[in-house]
Amino acid sequence: MEKIKDLKVELHETEQRLLTELRTLRRGQRGALSKTAPGTLTIGQRIADDVASTMGSWKFIIIQSIILLFWIILNVTAFIQQWDPYPFILLNLALSFQAAYAAPFIMMSQNRQQDIDRKSAENDFKINVKAELEIELLHQKIDQLRETEVLQLTQAVKELTAMLAKAKIAPA
Repeated sequence: MEKIKDLKVELHETEQRLLTELRTLRRGQRGALSKTAPGTLTIGQRIADDVASTMGSWKFIIIQSIILLFWIILNVTAFIQQWDPYPFILLNLALSFQAAYAAPFIMMSQNRQQDIDRKSAENDFKINVKAELEIELLHQKIDQLRETEVLQLTQAVKELTAMLAKAKIAPA
């Protein structure tokens, strides 16, 4: 029985600390999930996300292409009046203005998404470390059960051997 007690495996101090920290984080994140809902975004974050999703869509690209084509056709054919002749300086100015204002919005949205992805990657890493520790603990428990079983089987074999020895000595 002493051997069975000796088989008890203790966690290393750092593993125990990490498990405690991960369990605390998990409890804290359960409450934090409701705080990170889309409704809690600031006005600037919502605008940046809306601008990025609009300008990154096929609908926007198609509509803008149609407008640009219409602009060029009207100015080349002089159907109405050439308000922006061939080098299309006004069109270049409008597109530069659009790009100058759209780029910061898109970058803000990408930065926010990058922060979300980084936090998700950190959480995934912590979960993987915890899973590894838990699997290691399960392996240790299985090894302990096997050793206990081997000890019990060894004890049973000894008892059976003793019983057989007694049976051979004693006349039947």
